[in-house]
Amino acid sequence: MAALLAIGLPSCLRGDSAGVAWGLQAEDSDDIQVLVPVNRRGEPLPGVKVHRSRRFADRVHPTEWPHRTMVEHTVFDLSMGHGLDRCIALMAKACQLRLTTEEALGQVLRTRPTQPHRRLIAEALGLVGEGAESAAEVRYIRDVELAHGLPTGVRQEPAPGSRSRDNDYPEWGVIVEIDGRLGHLGWGNQQRAGRRDRKAAAGGKLTVRGGWRDVAVAPCEFASDLRDIFTTRGWRGAAHACGNQDCDLGNKAA
Repeated sequence: MAALLAIGLPSCLRGDSAGVAWGLQAEDSDDIQVLVPVNRRGEPLPGVKVHRSRRFADRVHPTEWPHRTMVEHTVFDLSMGHGLDRCIALMAKACQLRLTTEEALGQVLRTRPTQPHRRLIAEALGLVGEGAESAAEVRYIRDVELAHGLPTGVRQEPAPGSRSRDNDYPEWGVIVEIDGRLGHLGWGNQQRAGRRDRKAAAGGKLTVRGGWRDVAVAPCEFASDLRDIFTTRGWRGAAHACGNQDCDLGNKAA
């Protein structure tokens, strides 16, 4: 706030600083990141990095204080220079916090033709909208379930105790929980997950848990295991190879 007041209006936080203001991340960069219109001039301030933009008016949020870039632009700015997973995780978090919607993110993405991974981000937005809540969950839906022709799960199905199930397959009595790097770490979370699994088992449901390695490193192996599990519980569908040259799931017998 002091940086914005010292620089004067119009100005707003951007990048890491806007990410902190929106609650998308906990730590700021070494310098406070500020955005101003392209024609603004001023004396540099210690600890403040000023960026100039011709699109300032389109990117600043009209009412939030401290002034900051719109949450959608903040998500995509924070993704620059990072991989697709970083962008998906930020989009999912912004939607979880009810700061934006997948439709709003898609609209802003269309105004950013140079955004890295633009086509894949647009594809992932549909999965975030269906209820995927993390990069790992998006990878599960895209690279495990859809890519291998497995049954389609019900996303974020309500469960006892104000919780939800990542992927519920009620016809087969199977729940697939994706334990990404966020939200499932720590002893306390492991204990709560175990209690949820036991309660589901008491209701006749089998809970299968996958981690980051399963969805990002070995999705074909995970899909093969799930195909076998679904088959033992009555599924009569036909899974298929995903197109990866190392995937031979379609040739394996359940």
